[in-house]
Formats: sequence, C-alpha cells, structure tokens
Amino acid sequence: MSQPDPPQHTRFELARYWLVYMAFLGMEAVLKMLPLILIWHVGRALGAVSWFVIGKYRRLVLRNVRIAFGREKDEAWQRKTARAHFLSVFANGLSGLKLATMTREQIEARVRLDGMEHMQAALALGQPILGLVTHQSCWEVLNKLPNFCSFGRHPGVIYQPLHNPYMDAHVLRARQKHGYAIFNRQEGFHAPMKHLREGGSLGILVDQHAGDLGVWAPFFDRLASTTPIAGMVALRTKAIMVTLAVYDDGPARWRASYGPAIRPTVESTFQTLTAEVNQAVEALIRQQPESWFWVHNRWKTPKPLLMINSYRRGIAYPPGYDMSRLQPFELLVRSPNWLGDACMAFPAVRAMRTGRPDLKLTVFGPEKLRDLWEAQPGVDRYIGKDNKEGLFSVARRIKNSGVPFDAAVLLTNSTRSTLELWLGGIERLIGYTGSFRSKFLRHKIREPKVKGPPVHHTDRYLYIAKIIGSEVSDALVPNREPATKNGELKIGICAGAEYGQAKRWPLDRFAEVMKQVSSQRAGISWTFYGAPGEAAMGEQLSTLVGDAVKHTNLVGKTKLAELITQLRGCDLLVTNDTGTMHLAAALGVPTVSIFGSTEPILTGPLGDQHTVIRHQVPCSPCFKRECPFGHYECMTKITPERVAGAVMARIS
Repeated sequence: MSQPDPPQHTRFELARYWLVYMAFLGMEAVLKMLPLILIWHVGRALGAVSWFVIGKYRRLVLRNVRIAFGREKDEAWQRKTARAHFLSVFANGLSGLKLATMTREQIEARVRLDGMEHMQAALALGQPILGLVTHQSCWEVLNKLPNFCSFGRHPGVIYQPLHNPYMDAHVLRARQKHGYAIFNRQEGFHAPMKHLREGGSLGILVDQHAGDLGVWAPFFDRLASTTPIAGMVALRTKAIMVTLAVYDDGPARWRASYGPAIRPTVESTFQTLTAEVNQAVEALIRQQPESWFWVHNRWKTPKPLLMINSYRRGIAYPPGYDMSRLQPFELLVRSPNWLGDACMAFPAVRAMRTGRPDLKLTVFGPEKLRDLWEAQPGVDRYIGKDNKEGLFSVARRIKNSGVPFDAAVLLTNSTRSTLELWLGGIERLIGYTGSFRSKFLRHKIREPKVKGPPVHHTDRYLYIAKIIGSEVSDALVPNREPATKNGELKIGICAGAEYGQAKRWPLDRFAEVMKQVSSQRAGISWTFYGAPGEAAMGEQLSTLVGDAVKHTNLVGKTKLAELITQLRGCDLLVTNDTGTMHLAAALGVPTVSIFGSTEPILTGPLGDQHTVIRHQVPCSPCFKRECPFGHYECMTKITPERVAGAVMARIS
C-alpha cells in the first residue's frame, strides 16, 4: 500500500491527521481487549445519553423520520423510532470498530444470512451482479465477510476516499486484506465496469444524498438527490441489481438480507433505474426503520438551486408512480409590502412556481394584500400579518402555521422581515444582502451588476428567482383574458396617488383627456378607480367631466378583490404611477402611465403594450412626495393633447 503523498497537504494538516490516526489506533487497541457484547451495550448507553445531549442531530433524525413515516405513524411512534435509532447507531458504530480486530470466523458466528433465494435467482441468469448496499445497522459486517457477497465471484467495492490520508490507507488495507477489489470513485468507472464484465461482483452504496450530480427521485414519496452510478453501471454492463442490507438481530448479532433483484429492461434509463433503486431501498428500511442511518440528511435542501428542474440529470419516477403521493417542497415567499411592488414581484413568483414539480408555494405579507395574492394562479396559501403586529407575534404565527417550510425567499430588504422568518423557525433564508440582516440569511444574493440604467424592480426580483434555479425567460408574460363588452370600450382612470402630490397629474387634465378621446371615438365607457382616502377626488373628477362623457365613479368603493375583477374588464388604464398601474400591468391590461417625480426605468410597467409619458426636467426624478420648488413642472408641462394622443394610439 502506497504511503500518503505529503506535498498534497501542509505540515500542519499532516500532523493533525496523524494525531487523529494515532487516537484511532489507540481506541482500536482498547476495543480489542474488550468483549463485543460489552462494547455493544456501552454503545447503546452512549446512544441513550446522546439522544438528550446532541439536540442538533436529534432534531435532524426526528425530521427525517417524520418525512418518511409522518403520514403513516403518530408522533409517539416517530419519537420512539428516533430514540431507538440513537441506541442502534452508537452500538453498531462501536461494534463496527471492534469487528476490525476480530477473525472472520468470530464475525461469522454472529451474523446470519437470509434472502438467498433472491441472490440465487440473479446468479442463475448468468449476468454480472451489482450489489446495492445501504447504511443499515452495522454495515461494516459486509466489509469483513466477502463470502457473503461473492458466491464464486471476485467481490469489489467502489469507495469514496477519506480526507485523512492515514485513515484512508488504513481502511483500504483492511478491505484488501479481506479480498475485495477496491475502486476509487474519483478515478471513474472504467475499472469497476471491467471488473463486472470479467465475472466479478460489485457493491455500491446507494442511499446517500448525491448533491448536484444526482437524479431527483421519490424516496418515501419525497424527492431526494440520488446517486445514478448504479443505474449507469447496470445499463452499460447488463448487470442485475440486488439489494443487500444488514439488520440488528439481537445483542451484538446481525442479519444480512438480500432483497428482490432489479433487472433493467429495454425501456430502462439510468434515471428510471435510479428511481427504482430508491423504492427498493425504502422497502429494506421499512423492515427495521430504527436501524437505518437517519442521522444523515437524506433530503437535504439543495443550495443554491432550490428549483431542481434546472438540474442536469433531472427528475425521475419509477414506472407507474402515483404522483398524488409526492410530498411537497414547502417554499415561503415574503411579499413586498406595497401593492405596486407586490405586483412587480408577480413574474418572479410565477418563475419560482414552475421550478419544481413538488413545490407548494406560500406567500407571506400584509393582510391588505391577501386578495391580491390569493387571486394569483399557483399561490397555494397566503399568511397575512397586521401592520401593528409585533415581531415575536408574527414569528409565532409562522411557527404555528403547521407548515414545515423548507426554505423562504425574501423579496423585501428589511432586517425586520428577515427576523420574522428566522424566529419563525425557517433555517434556509434567501435574499439580497444587507447590513445586519445578512447574519440571518443562509443564502446571500448580491445585487446584480449592470452597465447603463439601473435595474427595474421587476428584474431585480426575477434575478433572485434566476439565482435559485428558476427559468425566467417567459415569466414576464401574464395570463390575459380579453374583455368582451359588446363593442364598447372600457377605459379605466386612476387619477390619484397615495404617495403624494408630486405623482399626481392635475384632475382637470384627466377630464380634458376623456373629453377629447370621447369626441373622437364613440362607444367608450370610463371608470374611475382610487383608494378609500381619495373619495373626494373621485367626486371632483366626476363633476369636471359632467355629462360630457359616460363614466362610473368607483373611487374608494372597491376592495382589492373587486378592483382586480374590474381591471380585468378594462381595455386600457390611464393612470399616474400607482399601485393600480402595476396591478393592471400584472393582469395584462395595457396602460398609458404618467410619471413625474419617480423613475419609469425603475418602476414603470414593462412590455410593448404600455406607454409611459413624462416631461424630463433637471431635478427629476426626485422621488419626493411634494415638489420642493412648488411648481411641479415635471407634471404640469405634460399636456392633455399628448396624453389623449397616446390613448387614441392604444385604442386604435
């Protein structure tokens, strides 16, 4: 066995690795002197203590057991199984170290083999045998008993090298001593496939999280990244796959068990075979749930690409899989607080919604926006909060919602909104970096770097969706059902703006536009919209137009859900820079929008169906509520003729 190559590590690293290796050898020496049954009982005692002490892993095990059996077993069974796992994993871990000091005959006396009918059926086919091995009970037993895996064939295993070169060499020596052919996973699969074709057998661990290189397939009906190696090797070598697991079989005793074979067909792909492997592993675990390695994060949330549709090896299901059984990936999206900003976030949320087939999308935001978000296709639920509600009250609302959120995307920038979700128990928080809030974000997104004009708010939200793996190319196109009004055109007017006077074009000019357009085109019905506090403005505008045009004044008379219905029936909206403008644009309604103190490059409606009108002055955009100079030239220099011409261009 070659020695570790020192140039690969610093002297400090080598010294640290050597000390760990020496400590390991010392522990092996102590274990060699103790009887196996005592070590097994000591391990269970350590497991019982660790259940209470190691809270992080206790919570992980409980979460994993809940994912696997939450729909079948009650809370008491789940906790009992999770605690039994701690006892099993510590007892088997220490026992596995002890086995390295024992003879093959001593080990065989404590292990029995069953399920041989499955292996015999596979051997009878005369094809290569690929063993699918799981982290169940004391799986180290299999490394010490190659005769349980060979049946006249030279057994081989694929292994992942350890970071510690001394420990790695020690493990390899032990496995080669027992007669295994060892293949380094990092060196590719040519050698192990050659080994199979030449009549050997091969074991592959198939039940660990495979990260970005895996196939996403159901495992206990929840999508999990799964290694595709077994499926790839089986297809290329025409191998029969046979599952093999080790189970607890009494104090310091074990049972190695073969399961039914998986035989590739002409329709098989490595993706579908990977999905079948997950089903087979699940069946093995169900035989003795407490002895599987639940402390491993099998359903790890991917980072940064939450949206797994973008993964190269894709998503696969076993033949005949019932999609209604698929457990959801729970994503919470924190909505912006203002109506206009929330509307500009629609494309990003649409993009996220199509990012994975198991996604269940919850939007969290102000109660006043409930109707807005609940009207959006693809939003499964809405959690609203009152503006006066305290930080901890909001956090409790999220924590007590009964939804185990896997991740949350923040479309807000405040530390307060970040803390609400962090205190609410959501570990994976994603959002733009900030000062203090960055400490609570698990995935920090830097502002997009652009040359030229600043980024539009919509594109800024879409950038977050893109970074987490969503396809954003079609997200800007809203679903638009054309209104039918028997030949009559319905044009909306939104002459107010809650932000302040600097965003309001004079009322008499709106009235003049309506008169000019109606004089040129018959069959137009005008409807006024606005906030409850703008009711007087609606009455004034109605007085200004009088009987000259057909109109309906709904200013302050519609709730958000009713406003959505009303806007969907409009052919055009003439408006200031308002939340209603953004809502109309989000609904696919064309707009003629008048901008004064604000910047359309940042917040204007996007798309060819919108016309933006502004008069550029040296001080614009100032983003102020009131004009500091008092003359509002950015607004008053815009003439009714110019706006009426834009309206006529749109309706014609």
